[in-house]
Amino acid sequence: MAKDKLKKILKAKGLKLTKEREEIISEIEKIEGHFNPEELYIRMKNHCSKVSRASIYRTLPLLLECGFIEVVERFDRHTYYEKVDTKKHHDHMICIKCGKIIEFFSPTLELLQEEICEKKNFKMLRHTLEIFGYCNNCKNK
Repeated sequence: MAKDKLKKILKAKGLKLTKEREEIISEIEKIEGHFNPEELYIRMKNHCSKVSRASIYRTLPLLLECGFIEVVERFDRHTYYEKVDTKKHHDHMICIKCGKIIEFFSPTLELLQEEICEKKNFKMLRHTLEIFGYCNNCKNK
């Protein structure tokens, strides 16, 4: 569970699992898909939370460190995140014009990556694949 890992990381850093950090975790657990810190802040404000932007920005790196979330992309000076889903690996196509993120999974690509790692005698732990280009709407404009 994220809270247990986070508690260990916080303790090692001399920090505590505050009410605000617990609220941030709870809100992220409700999110389906990708989010950026500002979107998370607005969601929380809409639910009458008193969590500050600063608390969100300080907590996200801790959640990355404990493996609860991962960075999806850095687009137009914004970083997007998503919850780590150990059951459903996927990769991303990212439109460089509108920022749309399209998730996909390719068994062929997965096998190719494993094959390359094996040939290079490399032990892969995890990977991310992000393809940048134009979505259907933007390429036709």
